Amino acid sequence: MFRLSVCTGTVLQDLPFDKRVKRVAELGFEVELWGWEDSALDAIAADSNITIAAVPGWGAGSMVNPEGVEVFLDGVEKNLVVAEKLGCRMLNIGAGAIDETGRVVHQAPQHPGVLWMSAYKALCRVAELAEKHDVVYNFEQLNTKTDHAGYPFPHVEDVVHLLEAVDSPRIRLLCDVYHVQIEQGNVIQTIRDYAKFVGHVHVADVPGRHEPGTGEINYPAVVEALRDVGYEGVVGLEAFPAGDDIQAMQRFREIFSA
Repeated sequence: MFRLSVCTGTVLQDLPFDKRVKRVAELGFEVELWGWEDSALDAIAADSNITIAAVPGWGAGSMVNPEGVEVFLDGVEKNLVVAEKLGCRMLNIGAGAIDETGRVVHQAPQHPGVLWMSAYKALCRVAELAEKHDVVYNFEQLNTKTDHAGYPFPHVEDVVHLLEAVDSPRIRLLCDVYHVQIEQGNVIQTIRDYAKFVGHVHVADVPGRHEPGTGEINYPAVVEALRDVGYEGVVGLEAFPAGDDIQAMQRFREIFSA
């Protein structure tokens, strides 16, 4: 059975951060964070009714640009402190900083060899930190067609090749169904082909990045595929509701609990 989480970066935006987190938990979901307010962390950590499913594992810098690697790793270490405070053992990670429009901040090196070697070395160091702190990082592929221009790992197989090279059980794939559909399609086969690498799943529909059931993705078939491959981890709603936020979360629950 899947565990269901909701990202507080996309729902209930009329509520203050701390109340948003609490409301998602009250509705019976684990909570996934895009970011946080430092002043609210102690109260969230002390609330036994709140389970934090995942937090961002990095901040600034870039793992693919050698000039940004140390800044990237510094952010990784700082975010580990927050994860520990919140009792969260799962962190999401990407290739580097993304600005408020979704564009990659650090331009990737022109030579692909530099890009891949830099990413490999940086992710090996992340794996060492993961082992030291007993956490798992889920590396996300992002689409470059509508949301994240310049992102260096737009395909699931790109991330998987990197994971195979690093060869750590603490570095997994964050399979984002929304990004898969936009960048490459063939969602069901992608899930089947790379199931053994998946540590976390994100969902939203296409177009619009609204909740499942509002667009073209056959989410009942996605649910069936995840069950067929034996996935029992977290499925996180990372979608902007098409209408009412509570109804969007309820629709998500109905589809993934059917």
